[in-house]
Amino acid sequence: MRDGNRLIGPGGLALWIAATVPAPLLYFGATHRWEENQGVASAVWWCVACVPLLAAVAAARRGPGRPREVAATTLISLALLGGSLAVFRWVIPLQGTVGWRVVLLAGAVAAVVGSLIGYLVGSRGVGRSRSRVGYLAGVMVAVAGAFLAQTTVRLGAEDSTISYDEGRYGGAGPGAVTLPAAGRYAILAVGFSPSRPACSVTGVDRVEPVTVPPSDYGGDAATYAWVAWFRAPGPGVYTLTCRSSDAQASYLVGEMPRIGGAVSSMIHWPLAGILLLGAVPGLLIMLDVAASRRRRKGVLPAGPS
Repeated sequence: MRDGNRLIGPGGLALWIAATVPAPLLYFGATHRWEENQGVASAVWWCVACVPLLAAVAAARRGPGRPREVAATTLISLALLGGSLAVFRWVIPLQGTVGWRVVLLAGAVAAVVGSLIGYLVGSRGVGRSRSRVGYLAGVMVAVAGAFLAQTTVRLGAEDSTISYDEGRYGGAGPGAVTLPAAGRYAILAVGFSPSRPACSVTGVDRVEPVTVPPSDYGGDAATYAWVAWFRAPGPGVYTLTCRSSDAQASYLVGEMPRIGGAVSSMIHWPLAGILLLGAVPGLLIMLDVAASRRRRKGVLPAGPS
């Protein structure tokens, strides 16, 4: 299929990902109190609301064509919707419940309506932009995606938290920490304490930092951010020492927060991996531009019309 006849290119894919994954999380965070967690219903219905626009643009982009292309744009729109819903089902499982069958049915109706509108607009000869996305756009999308990746992972982890501890074992100071059993324990930053402290615990080989620390735990009295964790070899009294740029910073030890979905692992990924994941749509745009230029020069054979 020729580049100009594709229903969804890398640029469209990047816009869809941005509009349906970080956008609802950022919007909720900007319009609600910090201690409120976003429910899954608001996120998935946001995705459904984006479907008719996607389908209409994809169908209109085809220009004059056969009605069967309505089915093609509908299926592609549903596939992208399914991908976004999967994110909020297994990667960032937000709290609450939603009727998934109802959501999919509504998405199918929205895709059909959007495809019909786009097909009618395209059949009336509304021009399509044939300008290709340039390397600069790809770089900008990659940078924006890398920036949004950290925020998306953080907000997703916060809203997918099942339970957390407000530092029941103490440790502010440095101070003594009495742990009841062997296992993993969290180090929590209190209030505005820096999220990148250099912490050590007596009798523990290593303290692991959390790459993207979930924050906004707690209530009006105090807030907490999960900044590191360690594995205690057994019950006993330990001493926590944390150094940071703030001499007044306070850190406590508590139980490990329980976070659902794949995002519970993503907060521990190397930062480079998180940035690369966010930059993937922009990199795809740049690869697409390079492939298009090579085809125009005859290096790669063009596909069938």
